[in-house]
Amino acid sequence: MFALRGMTVSFSIFLIMYSALSAGVICVWRRFWRYSQPRQPRRYADRLFALRLSPAVIATGVTLVFAVPSFLLLEPRSGNEPVGMAAWLLGGCGVAVLLIGIWKAAAALRRASRAVARWSAESTALDSQPAASNFIDSRISVSVLRNSAEAPPLTAAGILRPSVWLSGAARFVLTEQELQTALRHELVHVHRRDNLRKLLLRLLPFPGMAELEEAWREASEMAADDAAVSGASEALDLAAALIKLSRLTPLQPAAELTTALVHSPAKSVNARVERLIAWTERQHVPRNKGSLLYTLCAGLAVIATLAVTYGELLVKVHAATEWLVR
Repeated sequence: MFALRGMTVSFSIFLIMYSALSAGVICVWRRFWRYSQPRQPRRYADRLFALRLSPAVIATGVTLVFAVPSFLLLEPRSGNEPVGMAAWLLGGCGVAVLLIGIWKAAAALRRASRAVARWSAESTALDSQPAASNFIDSRISVSVLRNSAEAPPLTAAGILRPSVWLSGAARFVLTEQELQTALRHELVHVHRRDNLRKLLLRLLPFPGMAELEEAWREASEMAADDAAVSGASEALDLAAALIKLSRLTPLQPAAELTTALVHSPAKSVNARVERLIAWTERQHVPRNKGSLLYTLCAGLAVIATLAVTYGELLVKVHAATEWLVR
């Protein structure tokens, strides 16, 4: 009974924190970030992804760092304290959120695996692309494979063993320079682990987050565009590849856990083409190395504060959980 009561309290705390923070993220996104223009798509995409994951990360941290220890250390094991209906309901909903997330992630993985299996049926390996080596870690092995014309023209698939798939139609319509630039775009997605990020989003369901997730996907595409080109001529090559491949209509839609070069609505593709045509050196903004130092200092400050006040916080959290289970 003690373990069951502890699990109920833990999942209840997680659900309350996750729901409240997710609702706050939706409000912040719609009020402040929805209409903002991503001047630095890579940083913008990273911030959107962090914003989307923050409710689950914070809720999990509060549950594991405060709720579970306070219950284990301060709750009497010999007591036979009844648990209220509200706590049972909240705990059950918390478990349901976890199970729904696992089910959605597993379903997305299954659909992606089936799509790759279909592509593999008639695939042939292409020559490796040396121009992509500057954009990907040398420890990551990526195969470039050719699939049928029914599949998306150019897409990256896989999480543990990523691969890039190129249709025969795409190979026919693209020039060598356009193909090299388009492949670098997909390799940037592999390097940034965007398919893994999509899987994490499926693990964390919450109604109302679809618009934020779509904005993250569009910003990720723009970030990959910027990382794939190093000059105006390459930007024009990628713009030409986008235009050509957008005219190819695959019979099989892209799987959820893949990153196709052309997968978004025409409006988004047009915006990407316009950015590439107007490409300037100022779009390649160097990464701010000081941001890592600021994050480290903030993290150390939070840890130091928790170390000083941890005991008192556990008592307050336990008092809150006692009120919850009644």
